[in-house]
Amino acid sequence: MTGVVAQWLSPGDTVELQLEAGTAQPTFDDYRLTRLTPEGPVEVWPVHQDTVELVRRSPIDERPIYAYTLRLREATRESDYTAVVDLEQYHYAAEESILAKWVCPEDGAVLAANVRPVCPRCHQPMRFWDLTDATRASRFLLAELVNGQPYEPRFIGYVRVDPPLPAMHRRLPDGTIQRDIRRQVFPADWFEPTYWPEAYYRAWRSAQPEADPEALWARAEEEALKECNTRGARIARVVVHPDYRGEGLGYTLVERALAWVAARRIPEARRTKVIVETVAMMARYNPFFERAGFRYLWDTASGRPVLYRGLTPEAEAAIDRFLEADPAARRHGGRLYRPRYRPVEPLAGPIRFENVTKVYQSWVGLENLPPVLQDVLRSFGVERRLIQKFVLRSLWFRVQPGEVVALVGASGSGKTTILRLIWGQASGWRGWRYQPDGGRITLPRNTRAEAYLPGELEPDFGRLSVLEAVYRRAGDETVAIEVLNAVGLSDAVLFRATVNQLSTGQRERANLAYLLAGGPNLLLIDEFCAHLDPALARRVARKVGELVRRLGITLVVSTHRPEVLETLRPDHTLLVGYGGVARLT
Repeated sequence: MTGVVAQWLSPGDTVELQLEAGTAQPTFDDYRLTRLTPEGPVEVWPVHQDTVELVRRSPIDERPIYAYTLRLREATRESDYTAVVDLEQYHYAAEESILAKWVCPEDGAVLAANVRPVCPRCHQPMRFWDLTDATRASRFLLAELVNGQPYEPRFIGYVRVDPPLPAMHRRLPDGTIQRDIRRQVFPADWFEPTYWPEAYYRAWRSAQPEADPEALWARAEEEALKECNTRGARIARVVVHPDYRGEGLGYTLVERALAWVAARRIPEARRTKVIVETVAMMARYNPFFERAGFRYLWDTASGRPVLYRGLTPEAEAAIDRFLEADPAARRHGGRLYRPRYRPVEPLAGPIRFENVTKVYQSWVGLENLPPVLQDVLRSFGVERRLIQKFVLRSLWFRVQPGEVVALVGASGSGKTTILRLIWGQASGWRGWRYQPDGGRITLPRNTRAEAYLPGELEPDFGRLSVLEAVYRRAGDETVAIEVLNAVGLSDAVLFRATVNQLSTGQRERANLAYLLAGGPNLLLIDEFCAHLDPALARRVARKVGELVRRLGITLVVSTHRPEVLETLRPDHTLLVGYGGVARLT
């Protein structure tokens, strides 16, 4: 049994031990340990494990497009905690920049680092020792990707569960501080006695100023663990791998954590749990806690929102009574997330291509070649040549408001040209690339277009952080955060990064957020998801398809990726080539 579980057992506890039949030399996997309590038995070992399949469906017809299988289990191994360290670096609430301590098994040297270091003395890899930004009372539920591809991470998220906070004061809308608010709403024993080693440490330090501080702190932690015995729990962290944001995994992790808390009485494994609290600033901008049944009750004295989820009818009734009786709570009704980024005014009519022709021409000469190569080409009779190519020839088609249209075809077939011509009409750009040589392109008067044409028209983040760049376009900080959340960049660590600090997949999402922040009703994207691996391309395509349909945005993209077409589920797929367009779907 690992220390994180064993530390909650105390001398005098009554337990039941069951060994697997026929086991001559039992290991940790060969027995079950149950704690017997006045409120009934609670399983302690083996630790909790659960498997869930998440099916992602088309926003059009609910057809399954891909699925995840996740194994959710409590962290117990060294590799589990190194995964927590890796993921914790992406969480905005991490108070420490260095998140782990490592110890050398040979000489006892200790180092702080975010990746496994090598001992400076003996040059051997060091072993994980402790997390710097968690408590002794913290327990972790890891989400492990089952049957993932070799290029996918093994762990894609975790939930950290702690005992309730030792004290909580409320700030009212007028700034007044209401002390010990929980005692006025819930029975005191739901949240007491909780884990509070600081109280023991301060008292003992005052009485024994000459004592070793580290020894006093270790003793305080042990005493606090022994005394902690609440009927509540607190979700202290929900962390999802950056490449898997926007997939609804936050909601899934919270749901599974609630089941874990209820079944195993996490974290103490003592009294039956009746309520779970969380203090989460991100809940203002992302509703995954509310989707999991949490309700907003108040802000802390420091202004952070507090949400609760009852695990029993008694707890839900207590929440109901507060929301009905408290004047400030009646106004918000338990609802915190109120979206500011809303559907756009759709295009007032279709985009029309009527008898459109586009010819590319260029002169090919010998002037810039070395003399020896000029002589070779002259021997072939090549001196100066005018190259003309019909890219589009008498093209007729329409894109209706709100449609998702995908352009496919060989390189050079005219996909980018169609996007350029639409952008030329929407933006007023008069360059020859953006105007037809014949025919007419018409767009409705209310068109507000944004376009991403790699190498020609790209988001300009400059040296700004992702959040500031999106905020400057949106003009509203709440809308900026909601847009970033919507595309799957839902962490303040990524908000403050520059675009050059993002991975390829994150940069693709940041570009999309930049475009959406402009409030378009027409979105044009060339080479959509071209540089993403297949799994990430599917996730981004699904999210984009879902977003534009929900917001009423007309989307025209070019792509050569079959997995993108499968996941995006365009209303129409147009095959472009030899000057024309054929409708495939």
